[in-house]
Amino acid sequence: MNNFGKIAALAAMVILSACGNRGTLEPPKGQSLPPAVYGEAEKPSGEELITPSTQAQPERSDELLRRSEKRQDDKFDLPPPG
Repeated sequence: MNNFGKIAALAAMVILSACGNRGTLEPPKGQSLPPAVYGEAEKPSGEELITPSTQAQPERSDELLRRSEKRQDDKFDLPPPG
């Protein structure tokens, strides 16, 4: 194995070793989590802060077209000017 291959293998091992962190999320030393949202009694946890809302990750609609229907006339669907 040449030097480039050794360096590439070492870099891959270092990168992959950083992927396994599964501990609880905590703020850096000397800092705290953001304050509670106005009207809430307690601060959100680290896990709650990184969980996407339904607005950020909407549900998928798998409604299938059951039968062919004629499109309704759209008065705003105008041809290009010119």
